[in-house]
Amino acid sequence: MSLPELTETTSPDRVELPGSRGEHFLQCALETSDRATRFYSDQVLDHLNPAMAEFVGRMEMAFISTADADGECDSSLRAGPAGFLRVVDSRTLVYPEYRGNGVMASLGNIMENPHVGMLMVDFAEDLIGLHVNGRARIAPFEDFAEFAGEDRRIEQWVVVEVQEAYVHCRKHIPRMVPVDRVRHWGTDDVKRKGGDFFGVKADKMSDAGG
Repeated sequence: MSLPELTETTSPDRVELPGSRGEHFLQCALETSDRATRFYSDQVLDHLNPAMAEFVGRMEMAFISTADADGECDSSLRAGPAGFLRVVDSRTLVYPEYRGNGVMASLGNIMENPHVGMLMVDFAEDLIGLHVNGRARIAPFEDFAEFAGEDRRIEQWVVVEVQEAYVHCRKHIPRMVPVDRVRHWGTDDVKRKGGDFFGVKADKMSDAGG
């Protein structure tokens, strides 16, 4: 099935609804507007309700999506003990940035483009996910030092102003069983970080030597 081209004149008015022009255009083209409108009405908030805040507080990981000023995207994983994601209030959440590989891809994108998408998934018990979309900024450690406790591995924080929060349905979420492991937060040990798991360094060395 071919779709008509999205243009300013064919794009539906989205002032009254969440989401992008593109998604509303496709809803019209594929005749899913009624279903989508029910979802927006029933499930999409511009803040975190108490059930969402409780869910965030027990998550041990979140998938983070960012994009630079040109729209080039990056996705990453942030993880920590339950409670590392902090709900400050119904419209604000904070997560820590630990020492990493020094690339700063996510933070660099946030400096250029504050829009951020977060996905948190409970794979073990409730088999449900939560999307949080909003605007992010980088804050120094001192701004939220009370959240760190004795943890001095945190270098800075990302503060997210919530603009959309909505459920990710469970029907395709696999059930996983947590297994205890020692996590070496902030380590520079190459082996503990995964080494050259995908052989990229080895391939580059081989190409350079060949």
